[in-house]
Amino acid sequence: MRLDKYLKVSRLIKRRTVANEACDGGRVMANGRVVKASYDVKIGDVIEIAFGQRTVRVEVLAVEENAKKGEAAAMYRELPEKA
Repeated sequence: MRLDKYLKVSRLIKRRTVANEACDGGRVMANGRVVKASYDVKIGDVIEIAFGQRTVRVEVLAVEENAKKGEAAAMYRELPEKA
């Protein structure tokens, strides 16, 4: 699944266009490197998203095409920020 779609389905970012802009702006990293919106997300990937001063790190646990609001949080696990 494309990274921009994964961010939307998992509800880490509310809209796909915003996810696409974040990727194009270099604010999203996967496994320690900056990636484009077309990056293919796999289980076990570590995604970092920069939201202003705050950075969110998550590990991908599941890749689903659709997820209900209650199931979306089960698609990833939050990790502590790097020191």
